[in-house]
Amino acid sequence: MKKYHVLYNPMAGQQKGNKVVDTLTALYGEGNVTFTEMPKINKFDEYLRSIPKGDVVVLCGGDGTLNYFANKIRHIPLPCDVYYWASGSGNDFWRDIEGDTQKPVLINAYLHNLPSVVVKGQEYLFLNGVGYGIDGYCCEEGDKLRAKSDKPVNYTAVAIKGLLFHYKPTDAVVVVDGKEYTFEKVWLAPTMFGRFYGGGMWPAPGQTRQSDTLSLMVFHGCGPLKTLMIFPSLFKGEHIKYDKNVTVLSGKEITVRYKQPKPLQIDGETVVGVSEYTARR
Repeated sequence: MKKYHVLYNPMAGQQKGNKVVDTLTALYGEGNVTFTEMPKINKFDEYLRSIPKGDVVVLCGGDGTLNYFANKIRHIPLPCDVYYWASGSGNDFWRDIEGDTQKPVLINAYLHNLPSVVVKGQEYLFLNGVGYGIDGYCCEEGDKLRAKSDKPVNYTAVAIKGLLFHYKPTDAVVVVDGKEYTFEKVWLAPTMFGRFYGGGMWPAPGQTRQSDTLSLMVFHGCGPLKTLMIFPSLFKGEHIKYDKNVTVLSGKEITVRYKQPKPLQIDGETVVGVSEYTARR
C-alpha cells in the first residue's frame, strides 16, 4: 500500500504548522502517513533515497518552506512524486498555480528550471519572487514581532506604519539585460517569476511561470501619502495604471542597486542590509 511521507515546517502559518498532522492523518488514514520536521533533515539526498518505491512525499508549509526544499534538492534528482499542501500564511505559490483547496497537488514539474538570485554573494533559487524595499521591511519587522510574541503578525498594519513613518525610500539603478535605468524614491523593486507575492499582491500582472523572462516592477517617485493611496491596487494588479510611479520591465537578467541598504525577501524569507541583487532566468 502506498505510504505518504509528510515533510512539514512547524513554524509555518504563524507557527501553526503542527496542525497539518491532524489534517493529513484524517486525509490519508492513520498508519498510511509518517511525519518529519523538514528542518531536522541533514542530508536530503539520503532522505529521498530512503523513500520506498511507489511512496510519495508531501510538503506542508508556506512559500518559505517550498523555497527551502527547492534549494536543498536543486542538484538531487527526485525519485518520487512530490505533493504540496499549503499551510503557510501567504501561500502565493498555491494561489498562483490555483491549487486544490481539498487535497495536495503534484508539484514535481514546478521544482525544475527555477530562476536564481544572487544576494551578498550567495545564490538562491526562488519560486515566486524577490522583494526589495518595503516588502522586505515588512518581512523583517514580522520576524522581530514573532520573536517577541506568539500572536499572528498583522502585515497590513506593519506596511501602513512603515509607509507613513518608518520606511524611507531610496534611489536605485536598475540594469535589465544590459540596459540601465535610474529611479528616485524607490519603495518597491520586486523581480517576479510567478504572479503573486506578499500574500496576494500582483506586482507584474503580465508575468507567468511559462515565460522565459522575469518581470521587475519599480514603484517610485512619490511621497508616503500617494504611495499609501496606490498600494492597495497592487492586490488587483491595477497599480500599473499609475504609469508615472510604476514601471514594469522584463528580461533574463535583472540587477537592482539601491543607494542605501534595505531589507530583501526571497519567497518570504528575509535578508537584511542588502545593497544589490541580481536575478537570472
